[in-house]
Amino acid sequence: METLVFLFSFSALGILYAMNTIPELQEPYVILAIGAGVLVVVFLFYFLITRGNPPKEALFFVFAEFSFTCVIDLVSALEYDGIISGFMQFYQKTGEPYLGTAYAIMMCYWDGIVHFIMYLVMISRITDRKAYRTLGLFWAGSLCANMSVFIAGIVTGKYGTEVRPAFWLNFVFLLFPVWGAITLFTKPKDRPLIGGYNAQHIQSMKLIWRPLDCILLLLLLAAMAFTILRGLVAMDSPLEACSVYLQHYEPYLKDPVGFPRVMMLHLFFYGLPLLGAFVYGLLKPGCTWMPDWTVFVAGAVIQCQWAHIGGFLHPRTAAPFRIPSDVFWPVLAANLLYGVTPLLVALRVYSNHYFFLKIAPFPGQTGLPNSEEKDTKYKDK
Repeated sequence: METLVFLFSFSALGILYAMNTIPELQEPYVILAIGAGVLVVVFLFYFLITRGNPPKEALFFVFAEFSFTCVIDLVSALEYDGIISGFMQFYQKTGEPYLGTAYAIMMCYWDGIVHFIMYLVMISRITDRKAYRTLGLFWAGSLCANMSVFIAGIVTGKYGTEVRPAFWLNFVFLLFPVWGAITLFTKPKDRPLIGGYNAQHIQSMKLIWRPLDCILLLLLLAAMAFTILRGLVAMDSPLEACSVYLQHYEPYLKDPVGFPRVMMLHLFFYGLPLLGAFVYGLLKPGCTWMPDWTVFVAGAVIQCQWAHIGGFLHPRTAAPFRIPSDVFWPVLAANLLYGVTPLLVALRVYSNHYFFLKIAPFPGQTGLPNSEEKDTKYKDK
């Protein structure tokens, strides 16, 4: 099935080429109607071909539908960068002109490559009746952050006066990942939530004997400080530290396109509390919510940082908003480290999950004979 989805997704090139060559199809409301119609047709196509063996997961249709639009995003980014031509000139004028900003171009690369690969993998796993929940949470965090920053940045930045009818199609790509996130969070977990001997042993260890957790705590605290600083800069704080950072380190935060500023506000109001919760989760044993939320936030932060770093590196960003050459490497390193910190926390949680399990009563504690199994309760056979 994933092969069919891959091949069918590239039929989007034919639609784009036809619209680019027929002037009557380039009117703003015609673009909106065609976009909505294509979404409906793609859904009906996958619905009909799976009627004989319908997928157990409704998210299958979301992944299949969005894989089609990934090709459009990739074509848009490639055309704006001058790598290809002949597909999207009309859309740049009468569709969504803000897609030509550096931030949006990098966002489209992420969607056209990373999200596309994730869709194919998740479709394959759904078809084979295998678990996909963890990857799904990463996707949901990534796309929710992607679209919430994108939509808010459009209406608050310099392109707020150039909103065309095609803009409203973006809400489809915001609402469905929100629904997908709710569905995946309420879906039964892939791993057990109750541990025994091994979990009790790990959770009895003090922080000093968990050096990896110590390093991650320091990274999380540094990420929280970085989030606060850039959030205050985005809110035009008069503090001297904010002014110095904006002028001499990351002037890109004030790019009038609006996306960098909105991203910092998202991280400040939503990311900061979650980073603080992860600090708590690494200190307090038995936080069973850590595996899900670390993956979700890792997807969100790494997507935001990809678009942000790519934005201030991209030649479409005006010179006054680029990183000064004398601090380029420190700023780049700080942004890269900030982007991977939640991912490192998520990998730590999944590599050794005993610290985040609830402890089950041991056989010796309940008067039952000891079990030879290391991490399970004794069961009568």
